Amino acid sequence: MAKILVALSGGVDSAVAALLLKRQGHEVHTAYFRTWMNEEGLPFPGECPWEDDIRNAQAVAQHLGLPFRIIDLVKDYRETVVNYLVEGYSRGQTPNPDVICNRDMKFGVFLRRALQEGYAAIATGHYARRRENADGTFDLVEGVDTQKDQSYFLALLHQEQLAKTLFPVGELTKAQVRQLAQEAHLPNAVRKDSQGICFLGQVPIQAFLERHIPDREGPIVRADGKVIGKHRGLHRYTIGQRKGIGLPSNTDNEYFVVVKKDFATNTLHVAFDQPGTSGLYTKEARANHFSWVNRPITTAQDLLVRVRYRDPATPAHFDPQPDGSALFHFHEEQRGLASGQLIALYQGSVLLGGGFFL
Repeated sequence: MAKILVALSGGVDSAVAALLLKRQGHEVHTAYFRTWMNEEGLPFPGECPWEDDIRNAQAVAQHLGLPFRIIDLVKDYRETVVNYLVEGYSRGQTPNPDVICNRDMKFGVFLRRALQEGYAAIATGHYARRRENADGTFDLVEGVDTQKDQSYFLALLHQEQLAKTLFPVGELTKAQVRQLAQEAHLPNAVRKDSQGICFLGQVPIQAFLERHIPDREGPIVRADGKVIGKHRGLHRYTIGQRKGIGLPSNTDNEYFVVVKKDFATNTLHVAFDQPGTSGLYTKEARANHFSWVNRPITTAQDLLVRVRYRDPATPAHFDPQPDGSALFHFHEEQRGLASGQLIALYQGSVLLGGGFFL
């Protein structure tokens, strides 16, 4: 049996992870790592849930009779995830702070601290599975519950991180997790799942960006070159966005979406959302900055890819380039692929790694 530090988020999944490890006979300790606090004098609309998260995490640990503490990683988080988010939006990209949070914080700073303190591993409530191979390496496999699988958000993890991480609920469905929590009378058994960006909670992303990136108004132009409106700042929009542009649609069946952000001219280009619309639908894209869970893929081959968390895996031909990037030729048209967006690569249910669209 091992000494394991469980990252309690306040939610039911990590609570059941701690419950299962305790039942298996491990020496289980728990911790909530705090990553964000509203800056004094900069109130956001909405609700920042970290205080409620801590209360729930502490209540779970107390109920299970497990040691609990709060680890303050606010400074580390600001220097990595928050800066990444702000810089990405400033450059016109669509960042994914959750994958960076996992790589650099949960399975980075938090894991390193746990190992330094003598823990054999950490555990989280992710719906994913770790599988050990005959050669001693590890694969990361999709969770049993395909509706809750979170492997997409783990696409940037590598072997050293995976070797010291456990995913106790990966073999369960969400319904089974809820049932275990209720049978064990966990205090957060019926708590709703958290939504939104990992550190903002219910705070709207636009409210956050307003505090960090100044608006710069510019024209909104449709496909024929006619100016039909004014945008507030290109960082506020992403490819494929329909709502919040500030433009009326001509009919109920046709509506404008963002198809291009031209930073050189500070112009937002829109078009009607129709199959084949240039800039919106594509069968080819390029990505770079790849990270591999186990062995890198260096030869052209057919793979499964996921371009968004909620999207199903889709076939694509992976064609690596000499500069380290790769071309993807999708079997079916993909909609709204934005620069900075994560693409996760799979062979069957095994997560190979991930990269970012250019």
